[in-house]
Amino acid sequence: MSNRLLTAALDAAERGWHVFPLRPGDKRPALHGESVCPRLGDCAGGHRKWEDRATTDPDRIRRAWADRPFNVGIATGPSGLVVVDLDMPKPNSSTDTPSGVTTFQALCERAGQAVPATYRTRTASGGDHLYLAAPPGIRLVNSAGRLGKLIDTRAHGGYVVAAGSFTPTGAYTVTDPTPPTPLPEWLYALLKPRQESRALMAAPSPHRASRYAAAALKAERSAVAAAGEGVRNWTLIRAARALGRFVASGDLSRGEVEEALNWGGLAAGLRESECRAAITSALNWSIANNPTSRTT
Repeated sequence: MSNRLLTAALDAAERGWHVFPLRPGDKRPALHGESVCPRLGDCAGGHRKWEDRATTDPDRIRRAWADRPFNVGIATGPSGLVVVDLDMPKPNSSTDTPSGVTTFQALCERAGQAVPATYRTRTASGGDHLYLAAPPGIRLVNSAGRLGKLIDTRAHGGYVVAAGSFTPTGAYTVTDPTPPTPLPEWLYALLKPRQESRALMAAPSPHRASRYAAAALKAERSAVAAAGEGVRNWTLIRAARALGRFVASGDLSRGEVEEALNWGGLAAGLRESECRAAITSALNWSIANNPTSRTT
């Protein structure tokens, strides 16, 4: 099985898809989390998540799959993919609940379009994954139910389980080996952001802050916004910890620090949920470790 999974990982990489190991017989990443990151190797400059560590390098892949039968994850964003995930109803669902495949077929019919002929896999649960090539220069993110019930999409920030992987409920298999076709314009119109990202709006300015604190806020916000893939989350955490002392001293309000860093994180390409979680945790740590208050 290890050899089959290694072959599956190498086959995906040959297509230009960035892969990383999933737990054996499971769909969850096998890589360590941030809380136990040793800050060594790939993470020497700060914790790197599965999306940042996914690779097409055959030597790295052979080393990763050398000893254990890891399932294969494909990081959709770095791979230039948008995968439409057509799920099956839960076992306790009503018997007349349509599957994601049926709902997607109806969506295509209403749009006057054919179901895209593209690379397609059958999931362990009996659903389908349709692999589509993402539009060049456009950053799409994951969606849940936006196209219809039991239809999700995976793009930046997401991954799918590759064909050749196994779970207790079954195997992931290729049902159409056709190379991924470009994401149809009509589907892109349904998936593109509905409004301008807050990261494109004017950056917030601090109120009633000391000149030094205001300059620090501006500098850290800019550093986060300019951070590239692989160091974005680490840069955001470092910035929040640095600014937390100004919150503890009363020079900046927690709200304006959170707003500024969230703006920077969105500008760098992080999801809002990622920003909020990282900022909250880092500020809590910083404030607890800088228990000072402004004297009058």
